[in-house]
Amino acid sequence: MGARLTDSEVYAHLWGTEELRGIFDERHRLQAWLDILTALAAAQAELGIIPAASAEAIAAVSADQLDLAFVAAETRRTSHSTLGIIRGLGPLLPPSAREHVYYGATVQDVTDTWTALAMRQVTAVAARDLRRIRAHLVELAERHRDTVMTGRTHGQPGSPITFGLKAASWADEVDRHLARLREGAPRWLVGQLAGGVGTLAFFGERGLELRARFCARLGLADPGISWLTARDRVAEFGHLLAMVCATLARIGNEVYELQRPEIGELREPAAPEGVGSITMPHKRNPERAEHLVTLGRLVRAQAAVLLEGMVGEHERDGRAWKAEWAAFPEACLLTGTALALAEGLLAGLEVDAAAMARNLAAARGATASEHVLAELAPSLGKHRAQALLQAALQDAASGGLPLEEAVLASPDLHGTLDADALRSWLATPDTGAAGAMVDEVVRRLRAAVRTEGWP
Repeated sequence: MGARLTDSEVYAHLWGTEELRGIFDERHRLQAWLDILTALAAAQAELGIIPAASAEAIAAVSADQLDLAFVAAETRRTSHSTLGIIRGLGPLLPPSAREHVYYGATVQDVTDTWTALAMRQVTAVAARDLRRIRAHLVELAERHRDTVMTGRTHGQPGSPITFGLKAASWADEVDRHLARLREGAPRWLVGQLAGGVGTLAFFGERGLELRARFCARLGLADPGISWLTARDRVAEFGHLLAMVCATLARIGNEVYELQRPEIGELREPAAPEGVGSITMPHKRNPERAEHLVTLGRLVRAQAAVLLEGMVGEHERDGRAWKAEWAAFPEACLLTGTALALAEGLLAGLEVDAAAMARNLAAARGATASEHVLAELAPSLGKHRAQALLQAALQDAASGGLPLEEAVLASPDLHGTLDADALRSWLATPDTGAAGAMVDEVVRRLRAAVRTEGWP
C-alpha cells in the first residue's frame, strides 16, 4: 500500500483512474521521456549533429530494460533529476552512442516536453468524457423540459422553474469547457528545447531548425521561444481542469442537496451492493455527488500551486517547475476521477417529478408571487405592488393562509385582481421562458455534436 491515498491499493479508485495512471505512473513516464530523447536524437541525426547509428541505438531502448533501482540510486547520489536515467541507459547502449544521449539538452527540455505530451493525452480524455456528460445533460434537459419544480435562491423557495432548465444550464457550462479545451490546446501543446538559459547556444546556427524538427516528430507545435520560466501554459491548463471540476462539483452539490429526504427530488443511482451506513441501515448516502465536491476542492488547490509557478526567477527556477511535478499529475488524476464519477452519476440519475410537484404545491401558491407581482405592477407600480404584496404575505403567514387568500384578504389589494384569474395562475405554475431556453440549448448542442471534429 502506498503512503499516499492516490497510490493505495484500497482507495486509489477514489483519486485517479487506471487510464490516467497509464499516463503518469513511473514506467509510462520514463518511457515517454525515452520517446522524447529518441525524437531529439533522430532530429539531431537528420541535421548531422550526432551519428545516425547513435540515434538508432537510442531508439531501440525501452523503459522496461531500465534498472529502476540503479536509476533511483544514481538520482539520489548525484542530486540531479535526470542523471540517473542517463547513467541507467549507459549499459543498454553501445559505447559509441552513450555520449549522444541527452546531447545538448537540459532537464526541462525533457520534462516540459513530457508535460505537453501529457496535457495532450489528458485533453483527449477530458474532451471525450465531457462530451459524454454533455450528452446525458442534453437528454435530461429535453426529457424534463416541462417538469416543473421549485426554483430556489439563497437556499429558499423562489419561483417555479423546470428541471430541464437546470439540466440545460449544466449542459451549456460543460459545452463551454469543451470550447476552452479546443481553444487552449494550440497554446499548451508545444515542445521545449531551450538549452541552459533558453538560447539554444549549444547547437549554434542549427538550434531553431533542430527544435522545429524535434517538436514535429512528437506532434507538438514549435513554441517560437523558449518557455523555461514562462509557466502560464501549465497554469492555464490546471485552472481549466479546476473549472471543469468546479462545474462537476456544482452538479454534485445540487444532487447532494436535492437528495435530502425532506426534498427528495433527485437521487444518484444506487450501487446494487452499496452500503450507506454500517450503523444506520436506512440511509442512502449520495456518495458520488459528495465526492465530486471533494475532488473539486482538491483540484482547485493543485491549480493554485500551478499558478504560483508563474512567478519564476531569471531564466530557470526549479521552485516553479518542480512544484508542477507534484501538482500537475495530481490535478489530472483527480479530474479524471471526477469526470468518470459525473458520467456515471448522470447516466443513472433518478428524477422524482412527483416530489418536485409536491414540494411546489407545499408552498401554497407562494412561489407564484413573482407572477402576481407582474400582474399588479402596471396598475399599482412595481415597487408599491411589491411592498403591498410582501406585507400581505407576511400578515397571512401567521395564519397559514395560501397566496390566493392572502391577496384577496388584503384591503390594499382587494379588487385589484380578479379572483378567477388569480386561481388560474396558481393552478398553472409560470415558468416564463424556461422551455424556450431549454429548446435553444438542446438545439445548439445537438448541432455541435454533428459538427465537432475532435475527439
